[in-house]
Amino acid sequence: MQEIFMVAIVFAGFFYIIKMFTDYLLKRRIVKSGHIEKAEILTPVTSADEEPQRMKSLKWAMVASMVGLGMIVSFIVGKTFGMDTWRINESLIGFGIELMFIGLGFLFYFLIASKQKQ
Repeated sequence: MQEIFMVAIVFAGFFYIIKMFTDYLLKRRIVKSGHIEKAEILTPVTSADEEPQRMKSLKWAMVASMVGLGMIVSFIVGKTFGMDTWRINESLIGFGIELMFIGLGFLFYFLIASKQKQ
């Protein structure tokens, strides 16, 4: 599992470095050609209705609490059924439980946020 994460991290790092460099070259070429008003073409677009800071805090608080609850449930299930957490063929249930609780955390956040917007 470590090898997969390491390859993904290295790939993402190379991707972002190359993206920043190519964006810089493109902006420089736009400015040199005299189209200064178009130089802001590469700035990321921000939405007009950005969620307020308290909603961001609520989202991550709910997700973090659901992650903790998922870990507790995964531990209890593992101890109850005698699963060894180091053997991957028996411990995938823990990952599945954890992902379900993370998804529930985001779902609860979505329900609360959509209810508050109305």
